[in-house]
This record gives sequence, structure tokens and C-alpha cells, in this order.
Amino acid sequence: MQSKVFQLIVDNTSGVLSRISGLFSRRGYNIESITAGTTADPKYTRITIVATGDDDILEQIEKQLRKLTDVRNIKELRPENSVYRELCMIKVETLDADQRVQIASIVEMFRAKIIDVADESLMMEIVGNTQKVEAFIKMMQGYNILEIARTGIAGLARGKEEVVYLP
Repeated sequence: MQSKVFQLIVDNTSGVLSRISGLFSRRGYNIESITAGTTADPKYTRITIVATGDDDILEQIEKQLRKLTDVRNIKELRPENSVYRELCMIKVETLDADQRVQIASIVEMFRAKIIDVADESLMMEIVGNTQKVEAFIKMMQGYNILEIARTGIAGLARGKEEVVYLP
């Protein structure tokens, strides 16, 4: 099993995300993560999908996505010429001041941020590639993790050559 990152530019219409996710569920394909947001042109939405499977399945996924009428452009975002980022928010229980200091030092090492302080918990955010987010979560496992929320990756190809211009 391997992962592939697909970037789709689609019409910004109601139900487009449902049609795309429906394609995956009908065929039994796995979505590892999916993110969506409008582009610089509000007529279009950029969707980043991380899918897993063998070579044949990943090729089928791309072919099936191309057939959808809402899809204006699709390409693979290869790691060597793309930048990926993920946002993760994590809340941990803090029992005393010593724990808060320890957690704050880990947060600083990872260039994360403490975004909420409550009597018995801290909430942090970290932005980075998936490996950085996973490493931060692993470091937090020494504490009582109360909640985690992750966005999945967003990505863009490097440079100007890969920019998609639509009419």
C-alpha cells in the first residue's frame, strides 16, 4: 500500500465534495485525508486528497476523478516538487506547574503554539508536514491527551510552472 496526493480544481458548487467522496465510497477506495477551500477565484475550489492503495487502485482513482463533470483539473502532488502542510490542535491535561513548563518546552522545540490555557489543560497548535505533526503527537503521549483535531494535508506544487489557470 502506498499513498498519493491528488490536487483537484473543481467548480465551487453545492454537492461537489459529496460527489467526490461518493465516488470513493462506491468503489471502496480509502481516503486518508481530504481538505477543501476556495481558490483565489471564488468560482473554483481546491481539494487535496491523500488516497492509499496499490498502483492499480491509485491509477483508477485518478481516472474516475477525471470523469466527474465538476473536476476542472487534477494532478498528483509529488513530494519532491510540492509543499505539504497540516494543522493539528491537541489538548492535554496539566496537573501542575511542572507539567506546564515541560509541555511549554516541547512546544517551543517544535515551533508550535499554546493557543488556550485552562485550569487543568493546555491546547496547542502545530503546523507542518505530517512527520512533524506525528512526532509532536508522539512527544505529547507522555501526558494525558484529552483531544486531537487534525486537518489533513493541504499542498501546492513548487514554482510557477505548475500553476493552473482556468477561464
